[in-house]
Amino acid sequence: MLLELKDIRKSYGAGENRVEVLRGISLAVERGEFCVLLGPSGSGKSTLLNIIGGIDTADSGEIAIHDSAASAGEKSVSSAHGRSAARLASMTDRQLTRYRREHLGYVFQMYNLIPNLTVRENIEVGAFLSRHPLDVTEILHTLGLYEHRDKFPNQLSGGQQQRTSIGRAVVKNPDILLCDEPTGALDYNTSREILRLIERVNREYRTTIIMVTHNEAIGAMADTIIRLRDGMIRDRIENTARIPADRLEW
Repeated sequence: MLLELKDIRKSYGAGENRVEVLRGISLAVERGEFCVLLGPSGSGKSTLLNIIGGIDTADSGEIAIHDSAASAGEKSVSSAHGRSAARLASMTDRQLTRYRREHLGYVFQMYNLIPNLTVRENIEVGAFLSRHPLDVTEILHTLGLYEHRDKFPNQLSGGQQQRTSIGRAVVKNPDILLCDEPTGALDYNTSREILRLIERVNREYRTTIIMVTHNEAIGAMADTIIRLRDGMIRDRIENTARIPADRLEW
């Protein structure tokens, strides 16, 4: 097991304005697993992803990262399975920053590209943060960005900018790749290219994938589908017959 969540709760606001976004989420993700968090807007899936990524904090509950993060020097304790585990709540700001930098890749809907760097240089930023990066040129070809490699973000279309941000995350070859609607701003054909790349990273490098989406079709390519509604897990489906990204239709 790589990731373990126990009774995660999160709310915003106070008094009459208090909104409970997550209401006791417990789940486990194995190393190398492709997990999709599926649900409508407002179900809590993006909040959950941000908490896993150390961007937001839970009000209560526990998140444990087994083996990988603990072995990198973060504060660790013995887990219920007898292995070392890093608890996010126990990390200092410095340890949390190191955990995010060395073990996580992020793909969000906002591009967050560095405006004065080219496409290649933006992707290289991710490579510089990794001990075992993927090949930048290969990523550029896979994403259809090679001919745009020397352009700046303001010279790109929205889809090209999003592909660049995906390349920056994937090139890190992270232990866990967190994807929040990674194909949300892309056309159908480009979306399938991105999903093929993510599938390849999962298969060849055993990168653990946790992807948030409202697209039911994408769930078919995952090992596990977690259905969320109103801040709770309503169903967990173990997919024994994953469909390749090439065959997905929506």
